[in-house]
Amino acid sequence: MITVKRTDSNNQDFRKLVKELDVDLGIYYKGEKSFYNKLNTISPIKHVVVAYDENDIPVGCGGIKEFSKNEVEIKRMFVPTAYRGNGIATIVLKALEKWSLELGFTKCILETLKEKPYAIAFYEKNNYQKFPNFGEYVKAENSICFKKELK
Repeated sequence: MITVKRTDSNNQDFRKLVKELDVDLGIYYKGEKSFYNKLNTISPIKHVVVAYDENDIPVGCGGIKEFSKNEVEIKRMFVPTAYRGNGIATIVLKALEKWSLELGFTKCILETLKEKPYAIAFYEKNNYQKFPNFGEYVKAENSICFKKELK
């Protein structure tokens, strides 16, 4: 059974998972590492969820940051390889969407890498639609952006 804890970016389990995420992403960044590193900071992210398994081991995380009056950007979504394929990412994503609605936001936006077909398929499966790159990602050729209207 997976439980989800609401917290912020100071949470040590979140920080541990994000370090694993950064190692994972490093292989994709190639010559763009400095560009992406400046966009992947975790302080401050006020709204973070960490998923735990039945043994209280952190097995997934994600956060949301206000992007505009109506939009939040999903940040730092990650499930370690050993735990993938068990629905944890969907649990984390749904928890972030629910929290976004509770905070009064109507849309989630996010960025992932074109070289991560499993991430692209995951967001499409969860009803996210591709849209033009936003913000700092406009110039990022390796990025692909998604949005979802929340209901």
